[in-house]
Amino acid sequence: MMRSLALLLPFLLFQSISPAQNHVYDDLLILYVDEEYEKCISKAERYSDKEETRRDALPYLYQSMCSHEMSKLDKYTSKPEFKYVGRDALKYAAKYRKKDKELEYFKNYGDYWAELNTRAMDMGFLLFDEGSYSKAKRQFQRMVTYYPENAGAWQMLALTQLKMNAARDAAESMTEYRKAFAQIGDVERLPKDQQRLLREGMVRYTERLQNKGMIDSARTTIAMGKDHFIENPEFKSLYEELN
Repeated sequence: MMRSLALLLPFLLFQSISPAQNHVYDDLLILYVDEEYEKCISKAERYSDKEETRRDALPYLYQSMCSHEMSKLDKYTSKPEFKYVGRDALKYAAKYRKKDKELEYFKNYGDYWAELNTRAMDMGFLLFDEGSYSKAKRQFQRMVTYYPENAGAWQMLALTQLKMNAARDAAESMTEYRKAFAQIGDVERLPKDQQRLLREGMVRYTERLQNKGMIDSARTTIAMGKDHFIENPEFKSLYEELN
């Protein structure tokens, strides 16, 4: 019970301070903290269907968080009906972000985004490395839908699109990557998950350019991370190889 109260208090604070909040959703919060994930999702869906609450963002966020927690547990993932519950976490996160256009709650859930990003990118890398480019593309595409500020996700999306010979889509994704990168400011202040994805995206994209004989473009790409990632052995080795 003490653990539940400890988790409950910061969420209650975040949800109660907003002047635009029409509904506090304490009931969803309690179900989530008590690990009643299926009930929480079902109740959140009902809120999303009601006229007075269907525009609210938080029900979608709870659906995402519950789906994410369920994806960690064998008692759910071992059942066919929950086979794609991890994917659902990303899907609901994207729906949440569309509703929370002013980022009213987004920054209050930084720990959740970091955890969701980490699992999502690990799966994306796994799919990419095994050659499942279409699935990897969908993974990174979902990431940029709920977190368009995540520059590394845009770069990995572009890379998977190139692997699928979708050059025009890749060019558009790289445009978004450059926009997101320009907005970062101090890379060192990014969450660790985004730093890792950004570094890995730079390395992988640079290696592709290098393998295609586009050495100047490869140098330009890797140079964007020199001031931030040069202490990483893989990054440093590739940078020195090109310069």
